[in-house]
Amino acid sequence: MSIIIKKSSDINSSEITPKSVYLDRRRFMQQSLAGSLLFSASTLLPAWAKSPDTPHWPDLPKNPLSASDPPNSFEDITTYNNFYEFGTGKKDPHKNATAFNPRPWTITVEGECNKPGVFDLDDFIKPATLEERIYRLRCVEGWSMVIPWVGFSLADMLKGFEPNSKAKYVEFTTLLDKSRMPGQQRRVLHWPYVEGLRIDEAMNELPIMAVGLYGELLPNQNGAPIRLVVPWKYGFKSIKSIVKIRFTETMPETTWNKTAPNEYGFYSNVNPEVDHPRWSQKKERVIGRAFWEGKRETQMFNGYGEQVAHLYRGMDLRKNF
Repeated sequence: MSIIIKKSSDINSSEITPKSVYLDRRRFMQQSLAGSLLFSASTLLPAWAKSPDTPHWPDLPKNPLSASDPPNSFEDITTYNNFYEFGTGKKDPHKNATAFNPRPWTITVEGECNKPGVFDLDDFIKPATLEERIYRLRCVEGWSMVIPWVGFSLADMLKGFEPNSKAKYVEFTTLLDKSRMPGQQRRVLHWPYVEGLRIDEAMNELPIMAVGLYGELLPNQNGAPIRLVVPWKYGFKSIKSIVKIRFTETMPETTWNKTAPNEYGFYSNVNPEVDHPRWSQKKERVIGRAFWEGKRETQMFNGYGEQVAHLYRGMDLRKNF
């Protein structure tokens, strides 16, 4: 199997909203009338995220692992989402998550580690560790977008809990609260949402815990207040609104693998040679591009083969899909 290494995207720069333009526009929108035809800032960020004491990171260092692709616009990223806790439609999370308040927030750490416990989110958000990483998000449905995440290394976070020799996997769990996440009132998935990585995948240099995007706090619809980003896997592996991390000796039972095991494998690496049973994975549609511009070729490991191909050396990637 050939490995395709990351290359520049062919997204037209004219289709991208630069960060500087977005910030200027956001300041304008905050002063505009409610009847403006432009996006209202209140529809993009909830009230709690616009308070005067909200953290804001205007000049973050950019990680050298970032993709060279220009990012999608803020509107693309925040209005076209998969987040079943707030609805199954792509527009549902943007509409249904505005009242969700992800503060206060704690993360429980348990399992095969020497330093378990319950930790406040602010224990992890240290400005000195935050950086911007521009990663492509590739979804199994055949679409992709490029997102300027704000976050910190997952590996560095996990090392602080001192996983022991029995820790072969890391399991992540989303908040379960039907009153705050109305999509959980429907039995479309096994709740709470659970995802997992092999320990060596989790300790790779690429995965991050994201707490923001475009230099701002992470919007509710994108997984506030903290989510995983694993750029070489399909988007559903990058679990949102995490409340628990557990180190395990055995492979976790993940939500989509349990719901449809013939369609969603544990590994779920971006692989154009392994189709979903109901559609091809060989091409992807870039959100934000004109429909008539068509699709582009899907890259193996989403273009990050140089960093992760060694993790799967000798594995049958059709069997371990």
